[in-house]
Amino acid sequence: MSTAVSINAGPRRGWKSAGTWIGAVIVGLALFCAIFAPLIVPHDPFAQDLNRRLLVPFWMEGYNPEFLLGTDQLGRDYLSRLIWGCRISMLIGVTVTIVSGLIGITIGVLGGFFGGRIDDAVLFAITTRLSIPVVLVALAVVGLLGTSMTLLVLTLGLLLWDRFAVVARSTSMQVRNLDFVAAAWCAGCSRFRVLSREVLPNIASHLVVVATLEIALAILLEATLSFLGLGVPPPLPSWGLMIAEAKDYMFFSPWVIVIPGVALFVLVLGINLLGDGLRDAFATRSRT
Repeated sequence: MSTAVSINAGPRRGWKSAGTWIGAVIVGLALFCAIFAPLIVPHDPFAQDLNRRLLVPFWMEGYNPEFLLGTDQLGRDYLSRLIWGCRISMLIGVTVTIVSGLIGITIGVLGGFFGGRIDDAVLFAITTRLSIPVVLVALAVVGLLGTSMTLLVLTLGLLLWDRFAVVARSTSMQVRNLDFVAAAWCAGCSRFRVLSREVLPNIASHLVVVATLEIALAILLEATLSFLGLGVPPPLPSWGLMIAEAKDYMFFSPWVIVIPGVALFVLVLGINLLGDGLRDAFATRSRT
């Protein structure tokens, strides 16, 4: 009875953290904006009007109430572009994490569960991947093949699977020696059934934490590539591209670079806070 109480208390202690709730609220708002962006944007984020270029945001004197965050150098509504940019960032972060997760989890589980030569090959693949500089390779690939969201997602997904592989391998090595896996073998279950029904569900909590960190990393890498002109192609309002387009006006109209920069910082901070909270909750439960 006491064991059951301690197991259930672990996640509650993790979720009591204020940082975890702040991260959850930030990520929830970002997901809401990403899903419902076409319905909540006040203006067309692509519509240009040079007669309204560089209007000031609401906290500055002389702002236009129609444009709460002002406009950019081409007269496009900055609030609408910010919301649409959140949609782009979350889409890229989630899809890159799915691609990298499928690769890394598959490789890691196979190496950790079967061991031997398979594990040696997995370790070699992980070591090789860790020796490759992600940003330089992404710059080279996108620079040679051109800019598109599909190419960007595939490039980052093929470069960010190492954390999934490391965590999946180490946790699979622990789970494969537990009693319920041995019971499944004795019951005559196939390898696929043992992996899908016994191993993966018991390492999923660790992989969820890795996924939150990978989403934040993918968003930052996309912003970096977009800032360098090799990420999301314009006129899509990526936050990195918005910062790149605003750098020539930062001394005269600083809000055009501050607003997307702060939005990017807050989103990545929220994802990391949520990931830390999940990690603490799962760690507490595993110790009990």
